[in-house]
Amino acid sequence: MTVTVVEKNPDDLSMTITAEFTAPVDRVWQVWTDPRQLERWWGPPTYPATVVDHDLAPGGRVSYYMTSPEGEKYHGWWRVLTVEAPGSLEFEDGFSDEQGNENRELPVTTVQVRLEPQGSGTVMTIRSRYASAEAMQQLLEMGMEEGMTAALGQIDELLAA
Repeated sequence: MTVTVVEKNPDDLSMTITAEFTAPVDRVWQVWTDPRQLERWWGPPTYPATVVDHDLAPGGRVSYYMTSPEGEKYHGWWRVLTVEAPGSLEFEDGFSDEQGNENRELPVTTVQVRLEPQGSGTVMTIRSRYASAEAMQQLLEMGMEEGMTAALGQIDELLAA
């Protein structure tokens, strides 16, 4: 079923995406903790991700890039804030140059991921918080909602494999 709800809340500068999966929490957790699985869904289908570094521990860093259909590479990073396996993860998500230097012209988003059992499956909630209304608007205009929804839509196939 994947994405069931997308809720944008400009009052608290957040967007929350809820998705449902038929796999147990421990299995869904692996799509975040295994870099090879993460790169199979983190980018939208036409912008596949390549994970370069993956240290999913508090204080750790994840770096990646997405490749456009034209071959352009868009680099990003996570600064991992908290990890409580297998149910929650919080990180800052930003853009970078090819060397991994933070692009300060683009906003940084704080992302909270929660995995909760529901029957024999899992509900994943991803809450993105923005520093300002302008930052939220800028990322939404860049296609963040559509990109995340499309990316999450790839997890069902990954879980079935």
